[in-house]
This record gives sequence, structure tokens and C-alpha cells, in this order.
Amino acid sequence: MYKVMLVDDDYPVLEFLSEAIDWESLGMVLQGTYENGATALEAAARAMPDILITDIGMPRMNGLDLIQRLREKKRELRVAILSCHSEFHYAQQALKLYVQDYLLKDTLDPGDLYKLLHQFKESLEQEKILQLKQIQLETMADRSQATIKERFIRETVDQGITDRNQWKLEAETYGIRFDEGIAYLPMVGMIDGYRSIQRRFRSDDRMRFAIDNVMAEVISNDGLKTVTIPYGRRTLLLNPVPINLKATPYDDAIALAQNIQIGFQRSLSISMSFILGDLCQTPEELKGGLTDLLLSSSQHFYMERGGIEKRRCLSFAEDDLFSWYDQANRQFREMLIRKKSNRVDPTVSQWMTLLREKAFPPETVKDWILKLLLDLKLKMQSLQYFRSADHADILHREVVAIDTLAELHDWLVEYFLTVIAVATTILDRSRRVEVWEACRYVNLHLHKRITLEEVANHLYLNASYFSRLFKKETGETFIEYVTRMKINRAKELLDQTSYSVGKICELLGYDNQSYFSKTFKAHVGFTPVEYRE
Repeated sequence: MYKVMLVDDDYPVLEFLSEAIDWESLGMVLQGTYENGATALEAAARAMPDILITDIGMPRMNGLDLIQRLREKKRELRVAILSCHSEFHYAQQALKLYVQDYLLKDTLDPGDLYKLLHQFKESLEQEKILQLKQIQLETMADRSQATIKERFIRETVDQGITDRNQWKLEAETYGIRFDEGIAYLPMVGMIDGYRSIQRRFRSDDRMRFAIDNVMAEVISNDGLKTVTIPYGRRTLLLNPVPINLKATPYDDAIALAQNIQIGFQRSLSISMSFILGDLCQTPEELKGGLTDLLLSSSQHFYMERGGIEKRRCLSFAEDDLFSWYDQANRQFREMLIRKKSNRVDPTVSQWMTLLREKAFPPETVKDWILKLLLDLKLKMQSLQYFRSADHADILHREVVAIDTLAELHDWLVEYFLTVIAVATTILDRSRRVEVWEACRYVNLHLHKRITLEEVANHLYLNASYFSRLFKKETGETFIEYVTRMKINRAKELLDQTSYSVGKICELLGYDNQSYFSKTFKAHVGFTPVEYRE
């Protein structure tokens, strides 16, 4: 709805026009009626109109002064003068102020004013269309320029600089100038929680456009000549530094990164982390510096949200991460089986702390997490309540796409809470809660000898009835289920620990190692020793 302001010191005229025009049918709303220019100007300070219809001669502030003041604030304002004056000099002044029409009160017909308002509406809408097209053209030009700039930097990093003079000429078109005693300190910026932010914007182009605009605004406000280059999910920044500058260039780079962080948080509610490279005084040094920054994903993986760090080489732990696997598996499995939602965040945080302190290679961490999730998924399926679990390839894509340990923490918390919620929902809908409770009991007591009578008593059921019920619901006898769970656990222990077969036999509640070995071979096709080999 377009807003209209009526200004005239003749109150009957204001009342007449207010009632004579069907504002709503025009797609307009009468913002207000005012008896002089001063009160109209005060009202416009609170809400600027799109259309102004005003008299000329009024107390405190005349109509021409009002038009001039409002035009200074909104150049696209549509204006019509409604006056008793027909003198040429008034019309001449109105033309200088780009007034669209000059109406005389003596001969005013509401129908003429209605037509004029309709023309104003059409011209405003046409102007909006032209402005939108202009913005689209400028956006396309900006994106094209950004794409060409990114391609130039990618070729520099991947192929090197074969013709130095040609490289410098092209670089200058993007604002990169090594002459006149200028060096560059490269930085790389990474959006924290990129995938969740991407889902929020629903479009990579829209997200990139918002990021580039805020970054350009911050750099412009700081009066800097920093060159920004979109690079996939990251943004490269080249901060110019006079070579003879005595102060450290890192202070200015850190200040710029902090200002960009403030701008992103204020405008987009986005957090960004930065890694700063080394000062580069030649195109060849810049090529090497950018290459190093783009290979700093391992450093980024262990950074906190909103971190700003200098590039450094990481020393990864020499320990075997998988030596902790069985402990983590047992802890998460028990958390899920018991449906302890309140333990999800503390448990995930505990293991993320270990990973951060040890600093294992990110690829190893992701492999470890993926194996853990897939094993837990199978365990939940064995409890017969995780029917809609994610496929392995989906889990793989999700985990591999995670950029940082902080993001991994959040993803795991959300994932485990979802697993527990799904399990709870399925359990609530199940008619055979007793079967699920029996499976849960077995998985929590694999370390001991488990009998059908023991579980039936735990469930307050007759043993014969429980035996028939379990076979009907699961398709296998209770003893077959217990044996299968124990053998699966034995395979985990053989794969993930260095325990002897005798120790594993003891951990699974078997009194006779020979019997355990025969049972294992009957299910797996190999003895425990052969399986481990």
C-alpha cells in the first residue's frame, strides 16, 4: 500500500478529499492530514509518504518549503500541488521542485485527482520494476566479476605464474597491485556451521550475495583497499600493507577480521573464523601463501567458533584413536538403550574434549565417528525400534561435509537426540513393549549369563508365554537372540581390543571357553582366533 499525505490549512478541503477518494481501491492508505507544513514534516520524520498533495500558502511552513525538505529525504516522492494560486511564478517554482501536477482548488474535480493518483501509482510501480531490473543487472555483473576473479586465483594456485607481467596486468584489474611498495597479508575466512547457514538462506547465490555485501560494507567503512575473493565455501582476503610500515601488519588484519565478525553477527547472525597467512611481497610469495591457507583445513577443524589465528603447522597425535573405540561404543550404546536424553550433550562433549586434546587427523576422526554411528545404528536396529535409520551413504555424506569439531559436536547432539526421540515414539506406539524391554535388558547385561526365566521374571510374565510372544514378534527364539547379541559383541571386542579370547569369553558371561569358541564358529564360520587373524 502506498502512503499518501494531505496538507492544507483549509480544513474543509482536507475533510472533503479524505472522504471523496476511495483510497483502498487505489492500493493506497491515507497516512494523515495536516494543516501546515511544519506538522507534516514532523510526521514524515516518523513515516515518509510515497505521495504528497499539498497547498502552497500555509502558516509556519509553506508547501514549497515542505516539498523541498521531503525531496531531500526521498527523491522518488510523487507530488501534486493543490492551490488557489494560478500565478506563473508559483508554477515556475513548482516545476523547479519536480512537482508532477498543479491543481487549482476552484476547478478541482475529485475524479481528476483520482486519475492523477492512479497515474502516480503506475509510475511508482514502474519505477520499482526498473529499480529491481537495475539491481538484478548489477548483481549479475558483480557475480560475473566475482566468478572471473575466483577463476584467476584458482589458476594462480593450481597452475602457478607462468608469465609474471601478464599476471600482474590481470591482477591489477582486480585491485591487486604489488608496485609502489605494497605487500599483501592474505587471510581466509570460513563461515562457522556452514551447512546450517546454507539451509537458512535456501540458496548458495543468495547466501554468497549477503556475505559479499556485508564484507564489502565493512571494508568500505574502514576505508581499506582490501581485496576479497570468493573461493567456494571460503572467502580469501588480501590486506594491502606498505612494506616500510614499522608496526606489525597482523594488528590491522586482526582488527579487520574482528570488524567483519561484528558486521556478520549484527546483519546476518553469522559467525566467521579466520586464519591469517604470511606477508607476501611478490606474486610468487602470494601464490605460495594462498596455497598454504587453502591447505589449512586441519587447523580450521580444531578452531573454536569465531576464532582468529595465524597459520601454523599442526602436530597430530601418534596414539591410535581406535584404542578408545570400545569405551566410546559402550558409553553411547548404553545412553541410547536407556534413552538418556539428558546425557547426550555431556557424553558428546566428553569425547569431543578428548579429540581436541589429542588432535587426531580430521580424516581419522571422521572415520572413527562414522564407524561408531554405523555400529550404533545396527545395535538400535537389533532392539527393533530404529526402523527409519539413515542409510550408510547418507551418514557418510553428512559426516564428511562437517568442517570443524565444534560443528561435529552440534551435529552429534542433534543426531543422538533424534535417535532417542524416534525410539521413544516407536516404543509408545508398540503393542509389545515387553519384547522391546527384553531386548533392552539383554543388551545391558551381555556381560553375564542370561536365561529366559530371568528375563520373564523381570517382565512379570509367565516364561512359556514370554517365549511364545518373543518368537512371534521377532521371528527367532529368545535364546537365539541372546546368542546372536553375544556373538556380535564378541566380534566387536575381537576387532577393537587386544583382549585375549579367554578374557572376551569372561566378559560375555561364558563359563566354558571351549563352548564359547564352538558357538562362535557355528555363527561366524571361524573360531575366535581365526576371526581375529
